[in-house]
Amino acid sequence: MKTTEWHVQGVPVSEIAEEFGTPLYLYDADVLRSVYQRLRDLLHPAVDIFLSLKANPNVSVCSYLGSLGAGAEISSMVELLTAQRAGIAPEDIIFLGPGKTPAELEACVAAGIHAIVCESLEEVLQLERIAAETGRAEVPVLLRINPDFHSKGSGLSMGGKPRQFGMDVELLRRSREVLDGLERVHVRGIHVYMGTRFLNADDLVHNTRQILATAHELSEQLGIPLETVDFGGGFGVGYFDNESDLDIERTAAGINEVVAPFAEAHPGCRLINELGRYLTAWCGTYVVRALYVKESQGEQFVVADGGTNHHMAAVGIGSFVKRNFPIRSLTRYADEPVAAYTVTGPLCTPNDVIGKKVALPAVEPGDLLGVERSGAYGPSASPGLFLSHGFPAEVLVHDGLPHLVRERDRAEELLFKQRLVDFK
Repeated sequence: MKTTEWHVQGVPVSEIAEEFGTPLYLYDADVLRSVYQRLRDLLHPAVDIFLSLKANPNVSVCSYLGSLGAGAEISSMVELLTAQRAGIAPEDIIFLGPGKTPAELEACVAAGIHAIVCESLEEVLQLERIAAETGRAEVPVLLRINPDFHSKGSGLSMGGKPRQFGMDVELLRRSREVLDGLERVHVRGIHVYMGTRFLNADDLVHNTRQILATAHELSEQLGIPLETVDFGGGFGVGYFDNESDLDIERTAAGINEVVAPFAEAHPGCRLINELGRYLTAWCGTYVVRALYVKESQGEQFVVADGGTNHHMAAVGIGSFVKRNFPIRSLTRYADEPVAAYTVTGPLCTPNDVIGKKVALPAVEPGDLLGVERSGAYGPSASPGLFLSHGFPAEVLVHDGLPHLVRERDRAEELLFKQRLVDFK
């Protein structure tokens, strides 16, 4: 019998599902490498690419991208440990986030990372105290700026309007006295992040131009060096029917036109582009198994063993309109669609829908379905503990071999931290 099932680096998906169970996240290291390498080849050599771990914090994914040359942008103590265990050098790690705890700041200082991205002057002064208390002669930081220009085209705006992130640029312009008084904190540059899910090259080029101009201006006004400028990232991935993928050649060419004169004017300045979704989304497929196929009032449903509890992004976080990610039959991968199915998970809520009226080949119980482009913000942004299902396994296929890179949650592990009160 001719099979049309999907293969990853020559390995049938049914074999992977049999060995590791479903649901699971399946990552293809070849795709991960090709996305990174293509971008690396396109971008100006002065630009370093950092993985934003919030998109995919798996230690093996981080390690693999690190082996290719990526740094790490982190935002928590566990992400710091992940980057360290993944083998990312301290000089290739930056830590940002609006609510860092003293313990996190102290850990970053002790680790000697490239820079702590300070989001307020109070945080700068707190680091000055930590440096004095720990006898550190120099703690490198970047100042995160909330700029006074606007961006457009972002799926989620992070700057250019009232936000908890960074320091308003106007406030910083009035803060030279504070910065001049620092003895142990070394301001080595500027950080700006405008938003995420940009799909238009012109918007990203516009942001880069404005950010680098702002960095130059602040450097002149405040007398701070420009050893490093992080000009954000936010490269989008087209998920839905009405979206086109980002033209990466045009994006890189436009950014390079802006970067080249800046790099020439600021030789030795390290430029950082931090990317999570763009680097990792393409490599991942969320694999579920159909448990039941049923009809309700004329609509065909596939009830699968995994749903929005693992793939909250599929329903569009922050979106009023639920839209479908690309969903394919992995069991009948080459077959033509014959019907529209609404694909749901096992949760006791009508909102557990990962695909509405998806055109698929005939689906039978036991078939494998895949939500494509799911390597970003899957396990890291989903309510995995809802109904106590726990988080799924994660598998990375490298050199034709599937590797379990995260075990699925087990019942005893989920119950381990709970405590039973004796009410007798």
